Amino acid sequence: MDGGRPADDVLLGMVADQLGAAMGAPWEVRDGMAKGPGTLAVVLGADHTGRPSHLDLDFVLNVDRPHETTISDCVTGYGSTPEQVAAQAVRMWLDTTGSALLELLVQDGSHAAHFAPGDPDGLPGWHAIHGGINGWGVGDEHDAVQRWAVQHALLPPLASSLKGAFDREQLVGVKLFFGGGQGSEVAEVRVGGVCHDAASEALAELGWPRPERGFSYARTFVLLVHQDED
Repeated sequence: MDGGRPADDVLLGMVADQLGAAMGAPWEVRDGMAKGPGTLAVVLGADHTGRPSHLDLDFVLNVDRPHETTISDCVTGYGSTPEQVAAQAVRMWLDTTGSALLELLVQDGSHAAHFAPGDPDGLPGWHAIHGGINGWGVGDEHDAVQRWAVQHALLPPLASSLKGAFDREQLVGVKLFFGGGQGSEVAEVRVGGVCHDAASEALAELGWPRPERGFSYARTFVLLVHQDED
């Protein structure tokens, strides 16, 4: 990719366009944010990598109470131009993180899956919304990790490592990114936008495919809505 990333207003415009289409409701760029219906907004978070392909996005459920209602995440796009990279990054965010956030708004199962606190595929003690699982790669096994992730519950193996990891009792975002190829792999769990080492190590120990040729990655996002008794 040549050049830097698009201007902030252009990036926010991409976010507004895609969220507006997904929700069937108008979003617009104003006051340095993508502003949606009611109190919803998305702002660009602090860039912690310096890479033009990387976006930090903060979804704000209530702009009047951003501290308690902001769900942060980051995403990296790819493509041959800065515009393609940014659009692909926003699309990947919407398909994973965004799907969980939109499901929180509608609560009807149309965007993402719900797991009750006692569900064996969920996280004990939490009502969780599991967003979509996105995948990409190169070679005959380009979708191997995504297919594996769809077929396996990801939260239970991480439960013990995530104990004590949350700094609030509701609206906790957990991003999982993992995959690779022969001799090279990555496994990253971010809680509230911050890398969690113990959970990342637990994710790395799972039996997802390691392609012998090419590479394969998967990305997903889980929103822990609140602690509860089943």
